[in-house]
Amino acid sequence: MRVAVTGASGLIGSALVPHLRARGHEVVRLVRRAPSSPDEVRWDPTTGDVDLAGLTDVQGVIHLAGAGVGDKRWTDAYKDEILNSRVQGTTTIALAMVALDPQPTVLVCGSAIGYYGDTGDTRITESSPQGAGFLAEVVAQWEASAKPAVDAGIRVPFARTGLVVSSQGGAWKRLMPIFKLGAGGRIGSGRQYWSFISLRDEVAALTALLEEDRYSGAVNLTAPQPVTNAEVTRAMGSVLGRPTLLPVPAIALKIALGEFSQDVLGSQRVMPTVLTAEGFSWSDPTITTAIEQAVAGH
Repeated sequence: MRVAVTGASGLIGSALVPHLRARGHEVVRLVRRAPSSPDEVRWDPTTGDVDLAGLTDVQGVIHLAGAGVGDKRWTDAYKDEILNSRVQGTTTIALAMVALDPQPTVLVCGSAIGYYGDTGDTRITESSPQGAGFLAEVVAQWEASAKPAVDAGIRVPFARTGLVVSSQGGAWKRLMPIFKLGAGGRIGSGRQYWSFISLRDEVAALTALLEEDRYSGAVNLTAPQPVTNAEVTRAMGSVLGRPTLLPVPAIALKIALGEFSQDVLGSQRVMPTVLTAEGFSWSDPTITTAIEQAVAGH
């Protein structure tokens, strides 16, 4: 299959592209600069421009691009960037797919479990309603932006991704050095649920969403059993062989992270009901194996 990927240089995209190529797919990477290799195609989500000629015969698109949620403090300007990068990018990709002839058959649209908001210890599935908060609203608008593709009959799975466990990026890239120094500990009460997924399971799940026609609509990309932050802390200490005696008080996190701290301290017990029903096989079903993979450099 000829596949176009946005966000190909990010944490997930940089692992996904070689995986797809190893499976025999021809991958085209969408970039926001002048292309520097034959496998690159230019696009500009801020203006809605896409080099459609470069997407000729593309059969599927995996859309991962968007400003990093935890990359900067949430000022009003950066919150606008988080939202606009997703809405503009998804709208641009969806309209481009509709304009192509022949049209691609599938758009795997990046999304997030932030859709559900803070849900405590309630088990959350794909049928659970939208929650409250900034990220929940971002995800709702993000997914709605794919409507042109949905209306055109293109299959659109929404990859509602949890916390990706990797030493290469995301939350764990920040956590790993702290725990290696023996300065790690639970965050806040430690009772909040973290719904995680290893990087290689994330890549495998995205590939399944691309290749298998039975996936459409919301799909939670998380490990089978979410764990509390306290359990994450114990697993980090065990894998790294370091003490985990220094908890991070909630007030300190609020001072350091501002509004984003609400989502770090919040709880999401998200179940991958669709993946489970379809027989998806996790390489790292537990937090311990996921952390071991991250420690190994994945």
